[in-house]
Amino acid sequence: MASLKSIKKRIVSVKNTGQITKAMKMVSAAKLRRAQENVVAARPYAAKLGEVLGRLSRNQDADSSPLMIKRTTGKALLIVVTSDRGLCGGFNANLCKAAERFVRERGAEFTDLSIMTIGRKGYEFLKNRQKILKNFGTVFSNLNYQTAALLAQEVIQGYLDEEFDEVFIIYNAFRSVMSQDITLEQLLPVTPPEAADEEYAPEYIYEPSKSELLSELLPKHIEVQIFKSLLESVASEHGARMTAMDSASKNANEMIGKLTLQYNRARQAAITTELMEIISGAESIKG
Repeated sequence: MASLKSIKKRIVSVKNTGQITKAMKMVSAAKLRRAQENVVAARPYAAKLGEVLGRLSRNQDADSSPLMIKRTTGKALLIVVTSDRGLCGGFNANLCKAAERFVRERGAEFTDLSIMTIGRKGYEFLKNRQKILKNFGTVFSNLNYQTAALLAQEVIQGYLDEEFDEVFIIYNAFRSVMSQDITLEQLLPVTPPEAADEEYAPEYIYEPSKSELLSELLPKHIEVQIFKSLLESVASEHGARMTAMDSASKNANEMIGKLTLQYNRARQAAITTELMEIISGAESIKG
């Protein structure tokens, strides 16, 4: 049986750990509220922009914009969005495994498949397993729209230079504190959603022309989609960390209860042993 000193030392250690996990849960809960507000604000804008593109692309040729041209040479880029920090359960590992599954199942469709990672954890997981084209490891330290726009411009330029012919992004979409959905989307070539059939569809007068508007809005669409994906990932990360730290705190409390019971039993056994020794000594003196 472990000594009383070692059990007591473990109890103190677990209590300290529990305090840390509880504090991390509170920090994540505070950050989650702000991140969730950002996601909720970004979703309608992204959806409406897709709707506008759907209307603009109606009756337009598929090659009306370079970003809508479908090429068949088969060079692809997969953007993997993870976090810079850990301690958030299976948030990063599950996403990286999904990225590997995409490479394994669809890699044969492409002549070349490269990966771009956003977030340190994804890079560390995949660097020795897959071909990493580039890593952005400090995006989340100061996340803003300008950062997403710079990422989008680099991706768009690579597409226009025919470095890759298809671009996909995989990230954790925020659903709730307990739920994050791994989401795979195609960024390029842009395929606008089909506009809903309307019995009395309004006619719009465009100034400038539809093609000019498309050439302006398509890069903006890529920027918005990447920015929304980053916001979704941040909110999902805080939700996953909050859940993980809550579980860790509960486990710490359970362990403290078990260790306390073990300590009390060991202490009772030690007292009993000491009493037996005292009684034995007293009997031997009498004898």
